[in-house]
Amino acid sequence: MLDLSRVLAGPLCSMILGDLGASVLKVERPGVGDETRGWGPPFAEDGQSAYFRSINRNKLSLAANFADPADRELLLRLIAGADIVVENFLPGTLARNGLDADSLLVDFPRLIWCTISGFGLHSERPGYDFVVQAESGWMAITGEPAGTPMKHGVALVDVITGKDAAIGLLAVLAARERAGAAGLAPAERRVHVTLQASAVSALVNVAQNGLVSGQPSRRWGNAHANLVPYQLFMAADRALVIAVGNDGQWVAAARALDLGDLADDAELATNAGRLAQRDRVVARLAEQLATHPAEHWIARLDRVGVPCGLVRTVQEAVAARLHEEDFSVTEAARLGLPPLWNGAVRLGPPQCGEHTVTVREKGWVSFENGG
Repeated sequence: MLDLSRVLAGPLCSMILGDLGASVLKVERPGVGDETRGWGPPFAEDGQSAYFRSINRNKLSLAANFADPADRELLLRLIAGADIVVENFLPGTLARNGLDADSLLVDFPRLIWCTISGFGLHSERPGYDFVVQAESGWMAITGEPAGTPMKHGVALVDVITGKDAAIGLLAVLAARERAGAAGLAPAERRVHVTLQASAVSALVNVAQNGLVSGQPSRRWGNAHANLVPYQLFMAADRALVIAVGNDGQWVAAARALDLGDLADDAELATNAGRLAQRDRVVARLAEQLATHPAEHWIARLDRVGVPCGLVRTVQEAVAARLHEEDFSVTEAARLGLPPLWNGAVRLGPPQCGEHTVTVREKGWVSFENGG
């Protein structure tokens, strides 16, 4: 797999496939590399930014300049031997440098080409997560009800788009195998994913609420538009969340919280009833939860099967996940291991151009044959 992308969505896509076993060769600008190499601090001891490390493990790195004829010839040879190319350049950029996807898909009948863009193949607008969050409705529904629109704390549009791209590529790989000798037409081997489309698709129930009700969506802060109680509360020592998803859980939660009168209240027996009396329900729970530490309530709610959880810090969440996977914090940082890792780690994130000499001498290489 040849990864011509940079920043987040494309590199995340190729890293996912690398975790699943693909041999990934990342192509970077000589001397500069992927922009995210400079997105810090923090920087690791070897100079790599934490941002770059998070999305570039299980890859080799080749430094090459598209405008250089010799490098372009090398890239064409590499493409000829690749199953997949992933890129996120603005429309026309690669074609002007002799790397036209449509022509290459004709020349190489097994090649699959994935383009990740911000707003489509005919848009010159650069795709940035923050801008897409604003334009796709996300910020209009994020934040406190009386506050200003708010972006997500993670560049989640990029993350979802990268995962969408990986899913699309796996689907085409499977289709190519099913087609066998007949093969797939060039258009069938072209995957195009946009930040905008992925972001709007991810609105799921929020978008459907608006379509069904005809009412504008709004911000709910840490509450839920359709469920009560389903939000953040403050215990005596720290924050926790309770996520009641059905009427049985509601009764169990109310009794676990020593609020038997609410459990027996017929007006609150259904979610629709609780939704109509959101303020009363939330006020009673908030008053009660503030009387004891969060762990006290978590233990009670867990015993009766009510979804709940502590509001952990990032460090707490990562430490818990690494403990489950039996990785030390030091080892995880060296390998660029994020808290939601799946697959096998064979290589840590590469230095810019680390494998250039090997690739120039041997051509296409994989982890197994000495890359």
